[in-house]
This record gives sequence, structure tokens and C-alpha cells, in this order.
Amino acid sequence: MNRDTARKYVLLLVEDDPADAHLVRLAFAGNDFNVDFHMVRDGVEAFEFLRRVGDRFQSAPRPDVILLDLNMPRMDGREFLAAIKKDEGLRSIPVVVLTTSDVERDTVASYRMGAAGYLVKPVDIDRFRNEIRQFEDYWFSVVRLPERR
Repeated sequence: MNRDTARKYVLLLVEDDPADAHLVRLAFAGNDFNVDFHMVRDGVEAFEFLRRVGDRFQSAPRPDVILLDLNMPRMDGREFLAAIKKDEGLRSIPVVVLTTSDVERDTVASYRMGAAGYLVKPVDIDRFRNEIRQFEDYWFSVVRLPERR
């Protein structure tokens, strides 16, 4: 593995449930990588972040990876995934679905729209932390990510 614990990785979590977002943040905080963690509540805010719209996001960094919930208000994860993969300037950012849905049609549809992975949120906290650790190991030490622009 090419474990680069000195590099700061930028992660954007798109999640409307504050409890789930808190668990994800805690899981990342206890791991080995230096993660610059950002969170938005839906696809609309995610595009504002990515396009640096408004005062809140004017200096937002380009994420190395996006973790995306499917079921959210306004613009849900399916709509966001379809839109980002059509955007020439953003489509190279890997998007990994992180959702409670273990429905096969959601998995298949996500991959067809360009998801780089599909994770089902486990109910057990220890299992959840383990999955986040595996996610980090894969995306931050095994995979070569595109340079941020």
C-alpha cells in the first residue's frame, strides 16, 4: 500500500441526517489519515460547494472523494449523481454511495450513473467504523486519485 498519512485528503459528505453525519465524522476522526472533512445536506448544497457559490462555500476545496447518501430532500443522491457525472469539470471526482438502501435496483442504478462504489450503512457502530476504515484504506492508500484542480 502507498499509505500517505502526511497528505491531507478532502472528503465531501452529502448527508441530510445529522446523526448519520456525526457517526461518519467520528469514524473518520479515529483513523490514520489526515482528512479535511466537509458536509452538506443535499445535492443542491453539494453543487454550491463544488462550484464555490455564495459566501459559505467561496473557498471550498475540491474533494478527492464524495460520500453520497441517496435519500435526501430537494436534490436527492440519484439526481446529484446523474448531474455530476454529466458535468465535464466535476465528473472525475469519485462518488461513493453511502446509504441505508440495500435494494438491488438502487445499487445497479448507482453504478450505471457512474458511482465508484456502493456502501450500505451498517446498523452496528463497530462494523460501521470498520467499513469506514476500509473505505479510507482503499481510497487514500490503494487507489491513485486525480490531482485536485
